[in-house]
Amino acid sequence: MKQFDSFRLDTGNECLWRGGAQIALPPKPYAILRYLVENPGRLITHDELLDALWPETYVQPQVLRTYMLELRKVLGDDAGSPRFIQTLPKRGYSFVAQVTEGANEKNGVAPPSAMQGQSAGPGPAFVDRDEELRRLRLGLDAAAGGQRQTIFVTGGAGIGKTALVDAFLRLAGSAQAIMIARGQCVEALGRKEEYYPVMEALAHLCASPDGERACRILARMAPRWLPALPGLPTVGGDSQALADSAARMGTERLPGELCAALEELATEKPLALVLEDLQWADEATLGVISALARRRTPARLIVLATYRAQDGSADQPMMALKRDLVVRRLCVELSLGPLDRQAVTEILSAELAQEALPPGLDDFVYRRSEGNPLFVKAMLEHLVAQGYLVREGTGESAAWRQRAPFPETDSGVPDELSQMIELEIERLGADDQRLLEAASLMNVAFPAWAVAAALEDDPAETEEACDDLARRLYFVRRAGQDELPDGSRSAFYVFAHGLYREVLYQRQSASRRARRHTRIAERLAQLFAGREVNVAHEMAMHHEAAGNWQRAAGVLCSAARNARDRHADAEAEALLEQALRLAENLADPQRQSVEAEIRDELAARRGSLPATSSATPLS
Repeated sequence: MKQFDSFRLDTGNECLWRGGAQIALPPKPYAILRYLVENPGRLITHDELLDALWPETYVQPQVLRTYMLELRKVLGDDAGSPRFIQTLPKRGYSFVAQVTEGANEKNGVAPPSAMQGQSAGPGPAFVDRDEELRRLRLGLDAAAGGQRQTIFVTGGAGIGKTALVDAFLRLAGSAQAIMIARGQCVEALGRKEEYYPVMEALAHLCASPDGERACRILARMAPRWLPALPGLPTVGGDSQALADSAARMGTERLPGELCAALEELATEKPLALVLEDLQWADEATLGVISALARRRTPARLIVLATYRAQDGSADQPMMALKRDLVVRRLCVELSLGPLDRQAVTEILSAELAQEALPPGLDDFVYRRSEGNPLFVKAMLEHLVAQGYLVREGTGESAAWRQRAPFPETDSGVPDELSQMIELEIERLGADDQRLLEAASLMNVAFPAWAVAAALEDDPAETEEACDDLARRLYFVRRAGQDELPDGSRSAFYVFAHGLYREVLYQRQSASRRARRHTRIAERLAQLFAGREVNVAHEMAMHHEAAGNWQRAAGVLCSAARNARDRHADAEAEALLEQALRLAENLADPQRQSVEAEIRDELAARRGSLPATSSATPLS
């Protein structure tokens, strides 16, 4: 067992411990962390990592970046000030924490949870998924009785799909004996290497305590699959002979043979085949899942497949397979939604290790994260890094306290969370990115007509493109229709998370944003001609965002005159006060002229001067 800081890397059980809590990592992130921990204090190049973990396979270096982001989240590491994994730009990585040797459980030392009398249940930050765990448990019970199960776990990025599967496997393993074969789909390999996650799952199974029996059954019933497994275990001295014999039979892997072998393997105890991120799976892997779900013979087998909701084309093979199995009642789908406020409070209490939270923390993080567990932790880390939260006191009296008021407006997107969102956006085509950037100019909710105006595109075609995005992307959804003043209708949409909108907004250049904001404001004026007062605030917001201070102030002054005519003096005064604040951004002598005009209007409203009929337009 390797120890660093408060973590223990359990190489015997292939998992990570933090204090008394077990953290289950998918196979590839675990393998990367183990390689780093076993080679501390030196540069490990990108090529070395790729060669060590993906031998004889081409993998884009971007895959490493994705896994490093995941590992830093687990470790609570900061790329800018690393305690564990240091990035050496254009070269590789270095594990900078001190590593010491510890004893593994198989050497007679129990894991931390056992030593501390804790249960093997879900980790401390896993909350509010009791119903999903119950349904997974029912699936396992049915599989244990010979009724094969296929369960899809779906949800957006960071919603907790892997955490749910980890918690279920821990609970299931503590209640009964089960075998686990786990594989991870990788985006860069999704269309290049057939059966990649299946082969990883088989390798994981063959390296488990049930590995010897698994290899014997594979060699006997699915001989073409065994030679391709990396690090083929020794099976009673004859595994190599069996592998050589299988190699002579040819290289084509037959899914039917594998299905029969897995079913045979599950005769002694249930087998859980876990395949993650299925949205990136190759069609051959999907064929294996389809075959396992459709076979009629009894089998003590449960297939758990996670995939990111609406991440890709609605007609992609994975979605088609899932829909077909649902229609035929051959699978179950568990869709994970955001956590409620109480669950967010429980996560914060667990992460900070204190029951009483700083006032307002749970409310602020809930609003900013919108109940996404990954975003909750990222926002908390951001508040600590920015100095809003500090740990005061020592010993038992130590506690996290609020040092500065939480920002009421945009507090920025945490760096690593921003990078994760950027990666998702970069996977999209140029037209999709352009559309989403324009959508971000409005707010969390955006109408199709405004996107069309910003891009100077046809409104009908833009609405069709927005509908297509809403079908394909989990972070955009259609929310309804608005009736415009000319009698036409325009659909409007919402970003599932405000953080996505912020990243999309900030990735545009200031000049591009200004042009697009101006176009939206001008389109508002056209749509509401004669009734501009109804959208004065919206028009002023877009002109202000574009840096058109005079036009923004002019819109507000026009609305104030309309309010005056309606004898709404308080409304008129508020509009003029806002216009005066905007005018402060103008340069002299223009600022003095505009301010004088607005002050005259204010004086008239307050009764100091007789009301004038029409002032010189500011715009």
